Parts: sequence; structure tokens; C-alpha cells
Amino acid sequence: MLTYTRHLFFFLLCSLWLTPAAWAIATSHHPTQEETRPTLNYIAASWKELTRSMHECKSLVDPKTHQNFLLYFPKDFPIPAAVQKLKTHCSLIIKRLPQKINRLGQVDVKNIYPDGLLYLPNPYVIPGGMFNEMYGWDSYFIIRGLIKAKKLELARGMVENFFFEIDHYGAILNANRTYYLSRSQPPFLTSMIRAVYQSALPDLPWLAKAYHYARKDYQLWTVKPHRFNHATLARYYDFSHGPVPELDDSAQDYYAKILQYFKTHPKIGKTYLSPSKNPPFTVSLNHNFYKSDRAMRESGFDTSNRFGIFSAATTDFAPVELNSLLYKAEKDLAWIALTLKKTNEAKYWEKKAALRLRHINQYFWNEAQGFYFDYNFKQKRQSTYIYATSFYPLWTGAASRHQAKKVAANLHHFERQGGIVSSPYNTGAQWDSPYGWAPLQLITIEGLNRYGFKDLAHRLSRKYIHMIVKNFNHDKTIHEKYDVESQTAKTHVQVGYKVNVIGFGWTNGVFLVLLNDYLQ
Repeated sequence: MLTYTRHLFFFLLCSLWLTPAAWAIATSHHPTQEETRPTLNYIAASWKELTRSMHECKSLVDPKTHQNFLLYFPKDFPIPAAVQKLKTHCSLIIKRLPQKINRLGQVDVKNIYPDGLLYLPNPYVIPGGMFNEMYGWDSYFIIRGLIKAKKLELARGMVENFFFEIDHYGAILNANRTYYLSRSQPPFLTSMIRAVYQSALPDLPWLAKAYHYARKDYQLWTVKPHRFNHATLARYYDFSHGPVPELDDSAQDYYAKILQYFKTHPKIGKTYLSPSKNPPFTVSLNHNFYKSDRAMRESGFDTSNRFGIFSAATTDFAPVELNSLLYKAEKDLAWIALTLKKTNEAKYWEKKAALRLRHINQYFWNEAQGFYFDYNFKQKRQSTYIYATSFYPLWTGAASRHQAKKVAANLHHFERQGGIVSSPYNTGAQWDSPYGWAPLQLITIEGLNRYGFKDLAHRLSRKYIHMIVKNFNHDKTIHEKYDVESQTAKTHVQVGYKVNVIGFGWTNGVFLVLLNDYLQ
């Protein structure tokens, strides 16, 4: 009895000084096969539920704008017979884009009305819910999951859909809707290509084809307006203007709240407000705000306060993750060129990567704090906003071992009971605290593992998997985002998309990767 009392006293004493993160580490456990089976069964069934093609009516619905059953084709592209059949079956309206598109921003999306779906030749997996189209960076995490699920044909078809977008819509799009013809998303194409190529038997002709498109995708980010005036660094940029049309019903008050905030904070608001031309002739959000608001959506991190309040200064920033991904693209292009025996081209890409790495270290790395920070070119200084994108240089291999060790030592800023939080700041925005997203879990975990921090990688994997399984057992579905502090899917977003979408494509994919690679 005395021994039991001592153990109980020690346990209670530990509970007093353990931090929430440390407490979760001490009490978390390795999920058993029996515990994960229902979640895995759901994911297996959801691949079919989330798959779309141009041969079925459910693919043509847009829950965001409610402009349904409109399908746009490239200017001179033949319309397949299977699509023609949908004209009667779904009351489908087929339209053609007004011109041939060779580059992003060539067509004014405001002149394409009504909004509609853009044709893609192969089936694809959507995130779910209101996101009923194929997205740019979401698809990388979905493809990783499809590969684990042995759905290689579907994964490869999605990559080839991106080739089609580059050929006919000028770039990889935010998603295949007409209102996304003005912006792309973070450049994961070379990562998708390598994932698909290395998961199947070598297919050099396909890799050669992919190399052509990877170079075109890369080029978007290396010329103005995506490229800054000096250095090699890139930023996010949307070629259209004004408010975005794709906000769902839950976010329709988004711009009104921002306008009110700037009106009551005139010192900040003066940059983003202009006299209104419409009654009652007060003030309205201006061109500067809307350009950055749109650019933020190209980043995929919509919304947070990472690029200023409401990310209203996005176009002023060179972001850590974007330039880390371009470094990886350059290294991947070198690898592809070498695989194709294009030795001189491989050397060219290696030189590009070396130059970008120098600029990553010059502009983003903060030795004193042990973080990578975004760089504000307008103010000529680093941001001070701590963000989980600091792990991207580890994932892409851009960090030195010394840098990786310092970033790993800062893990406590992000680690919570359910995994990695986007930032330590509770701003009310969905890409800040207390919310965690599958992509940042995978980037962080694989980045740490790459530099030998295997215990950390396994610990984070265990915590995230445990949270997903626990919530699935409660509500029988998988969500887009989770509150990683409370380990629940209950969210209280105040700025941005307030609905926690179920489905969910990238959560499914990351769950499979982490379970198979770190917890088996």
C-alpha cells in the first residue's frame, strides 16, 4: 500500500509541472490496429465518394457560388461524346472560353460570366464539401494518400490533369473553376511527379513529358509579377482585382468585418481604404487590400494574420514556404534531368538551387531565434510572425544540420496535444492557433525525420493519428481542420471559412502516410 501511495504521489506531482504538450506526450499511446480500422475503412470508402469526373452530374455543382451545371472548355478543344450526353441528363450548359490561354492572367476572369467548372480529362479527388473541384496544393497530399491506397492510376491521372491545365489554362490553377483563372497555388508539381514516378515501375517517356510541364510550372514563379525586383525570391500574386467571388455563405460578412476594423483603426486602415464612389460615399476597401487578399488565397493560407492584419500585405512578402518549394523544384528538376541523362541541364538546375539557397539563408534565416521568417521587401526586414512554415526548409532539404537542429529546438512553440498548430497566435483566423492542418503535420514530421529527429517525428505522428481516430469514433467523419489544443473538430473560426468541411481529401491522405510510414 505504501508503494502504491508513493507512485500516486509522484504521478500527481508530475501533473502539476508538466506543460500541456508534455502532458500529452506522457499520456499518448500508439494507436492499435483495432482502433484505426474504422477510420481506415472510412477513408477507403471515401476515395470513391470524393472522386469526380466530367462524366457525372455531381461534378458540375458549385456549392460556393451556386452556379451549377456550367462546364467551360478551352477555346478549340473538342467536346467528348460522354460530355455531350450530360447536356440532357444534367441539363448541362457547355461554353467555351473566349480565347486561347497561354499564360496566367491573360484572360480577365471578370469577363467570363456566369462562373463555371473548367474541363479536365481525367478523374480526380476533391477535398470535400463546398470544395467540389480539383485544387492545386491540396492534390499533393491527396496523391500521397492515393499512392498508399494503391490507386496509382487515379494519382497519375490527377498529375496529368495539371499538365492539361498548363496547356490550356496557362498554369496550375487554384482549382478548376473559371474564377480561379487568375491565380495558381504553392508549387508542388515536381513533388507530385516524383511521388507518382517513384511509386510505380520506371516510365522514362512519362518522366520526359512531366519534365516539360515541370519547367513551365516553375517559370511562372521566376518572372514578374511573381518574382521580386531583385534576388531570386518569389511572392504570391493574383492577376485579377476586387473581392473574390468564391466565399461561401458562412464567410459572406468577411469583407464587411475587415472594412469595419480598418475604419476603427485608421492608422492601419489608411493603407487599405479609399473614398467610396458609391452612396453613401464613405470609404471602401481599396485595390491594395484586394490584391493582397487574392494573393493570400494563392498561398493556400487563407486566412491568417501572417502577412499583416488579415494578410493585407501579402504582396509585400517573400514567403518561406514558397521559396523553399521552388528550391525543391530546382533540385527535383536536376534529379529528373539527370535521370533522363540530360547532364548539362542537371547542372543548370543545381546552380539555380544553389543561388536560391543563398537567398533563403540571407533573407529568411534568423540565427538568433532559430527560425525561418517571411521577408517583407517593402519594409526591408524579416517578419516577426512565428509560423509553422519554418519547417518547410527542413522538408525540402534547404536547411543545414545546424539550422535544422535550431528549428527542432523551437518545436515547443507549435506542438500541442493533437499535433502541430499553424501559429501560436489566436487571431480568430483559421490558419492560426488553435487550428492544425494535415499539410503542416506532414511537412513538419517529414522535415524532422529527414534530419534525424525520428523520435519527434514519431511522437507528432502518434498524437495527430490519435486525435483523428478519437474524433472519428465520436462523429464518424474526417474534417478539414482540427483544434489541436482541445483535440476536437469543434472550431470557432471568426475570420474566413467558418464551416469545418468534412470529407476530407488531404486529411485522408496524410493520415495514411503517417500511419504507414511512422506508426507501423
